[in-house]
Amino acid sequence: MSGKEKKGGSARSKKQARQRAKALREKIAYHDYRYYVKDDPVISDAEYDDLKEELIEIEQNYPDLVTRDSPTQRVGGEPREELGSVRHESPMLSLQAIQEEEDFERFCETCRKDLGRKRLSLVGEPKFDGLSVELVYEQGTLKSASTRGDGETGEDVTANVKTIREVLLRLRENEHPIPRHLVVRGEVYMSKKAFAKFNRGQENQGKKAFANPRNAAAGSLRQLDPKVTAKRPLQIFFWEMAPSSSNRPGSHWQCLQRMRALGLKLNPEVQRFGSEKEAMDWYEEIREKREKLPYEIDGCVFKVNDLAAHQKMGTRAANPRWAVAWKFPSRRKTTQIEAIEAQVGRTGALTPVATLEPVHIGGVEVTHVSLHNQDEVDRKDIRVGDTVLVERAGDVIPHIVRVIKDKRTGKEKKYRLPRKCPVCGGNVIRPEGEAIARCANASCPAQLEQRVTHFASKEALDIEGLGEKLVRQLVEEGLVSNLADLFELEKNDLVQLERVGDKSADNLVRNIQDSRKKVTLARLIYGLGIPHVGRALAGRLASEFGSVDQLAQAGEERLKQMEGLGRKIASAIVQWFEDKENRKLIKELRKQGFSPRLRKRGSRLKGKTFVITGTLDSMSREEAQEAVRSRGGTAASSVSSNTDYLVVGENPGSRKQEDAEKEDVEHIDEKTFLKLIGAREDGDS
Repeated sequence: MSGKEKKGGSARSKKQARQRAKALREKIAYHDYRYYVKDDPVISDAEYDDLKEELIEIEQNYPDLVTRDSPTQRVGGEPREELGSVRHESPMLSLQAIQEEEDFERFCETCRKDLGRKRLSLVGEPKFDGLSVELVYEQGTLKSASTRGDGETGEDVTANVKTIREVLLRLRENEHPIPRHLVVRGEVYMSKKAFAKFNRGQENQGKKAFANPRNAAAGSLRQLDPKVTAKRPLQIFFWEMAPSSSNRPGSHWQCLQRMRALGLKLNPEVQRFGSEKEAMDWYEEIREKREKLPYEIDGCVFKVNDLAAHQKMGTRAANPRWAVAWKFPSRRKTTQIEAIEAQVGRTGALTPVATLEPVHIGGVEVTHVSLHNQDEVDRKDIRVGDTVLVERAGDVIPHIVRVIKDKRTGKEKKYRLPRKCPVCGGNVIRPEGEAIARCANASCPAQLEQRVTHFASKEALDIEGLGEKLVRQLVEEGLVSNLADLFELEKNDLVQLERVGDKSADNLVRNIQDSRKKVTLARLIYGLGIPHVGRALAGRLASEFGSVDQLAQAGEERLKQMEGLGRKIASAIVQWFEDKENRKLIKELRKQGFSPRLRKRGSRLKGKTFVITGTLDSMSREEAQEAVRSRGGTAASSVSSNTDYLVVGENPGSRKQEDAEKEDVEHIDEKTFLKLIGAREDGDS
């Protein structure tokens, strides 16, 4: 039926269908708002279903009439192989956490002093225990949704967020015009009641139950298949209008009211205060009613109301000066240590972990707690059999506060980390000056899964398709016993694994082999997983030594000559290369064709430090950093007083630019950068 559709015995032209579909979308959106946001429905479920079915029928007959904001598009699209990334227009900063009333008074005093005011207007809201997200609306229609991520870049969860009924696909018209560009932030959560019901369903199906509502919400929102997310009982509260929004009002409170008018759901407990005393009284009120709230919170957030004050006060390295998270007192209980065992991590670090007599703290059963290292065990004199006071710091991570020594019977046993790795039997070493003991065997099975995943990560060899689940299968099936084995994999090895087809096997083999050609020296050094060697240090080591072989031959004294590289890190690097298994690994990688070298292009940038923000047209950020290092310069990841140039590309991060302005660092564009490095005359592309 291309020209007309039939419904209820009557014919409908395409023009009529378009008009009716528009009216239905508006009606359904209104009733969604009344039901999910206002909690005040005005029609029956049957009437609502009739509207929805009629719209579905029209869109099935006329697929070209389907719009992005149609209620039928809440669950759409095929499952994805991985979540993409979205760069935030302005950083999603975390908040400084405080614990005591004195800390709050100090925060207020600092704000008054910085702003030159005698009184503060504050806005308070519960600190929700969920997953923070950012939603972008263009011309009133939802365009994208992303998680906080690292503050500058988050995961693309647009399809999943659309499944949350409280999220408007189209903003509501009100006395104010719909903003051309609106960026709002909120918290996705699962209510206590919904979480309990959901977990019972998981257990009835023989699936793993989630530890708490926050984990359930985060796991649900990060599903690769939005149809799975749609079955999870997720909800949302909105709490901020981001600076990049069009026509943002002058105060945080006005922003919240504007958001409410547009149909975005706010928490009913949010309040504005004219004095610090009012804010402190409200904090106590919320703390008392905490257990009665239908959702989990772990404190209260307070923000200076005036947005101009936000601009004036600015931010620290990781959080704003105009806001604070006042956490509730931690929940504590006593229990007994039944055993202590060592667990082995990616870098071989041995961590003593205590098994506890199960205890419920804040609605969560705690059975294990990290003791961090041997020094911590000795400092607190923790023994097997001890009665201990356990706390969930921030209501999330459990730790032992202290041993209750009055309850000792004399049967308690002291604990020492083993001298041999409990998994592979390799030597356990503890470099001088370090608190962490490590298994020295780079091919230790306990380390292997995490080491391979790290080696294949985007920041290292960037092997697309080699994720954690597949790595686990490769290790469990004995196909990979060290990093070099990856390059021996063939299609026939992979297709025998669960959920690996011919095409994905072909792609993975090709991606693994291609990684050898494109990997830089800095990425390879980082990918090896040497203790204390992060991306920045890997770049410096590549620049300093020019090859893995030269780095392996450098002694501790030579390494300590590098600025900022002390004895602790130098010793760790030397010990890693002295290990027999690691030397064998380097030899095997060399056989596989790994011999990247930093191509020296002179020393024109010696003594100069560059930071890059945004996207460059002529090269990737990694290539730009390599270009700096190959010319004797330093490529840093963050701005400091030692930075000489901030290279600004397309869509730059505002935080780096603000830091550069504070440190009086020169901003340069890509053209100037290319001229400084002499790219054309050196033959770079």
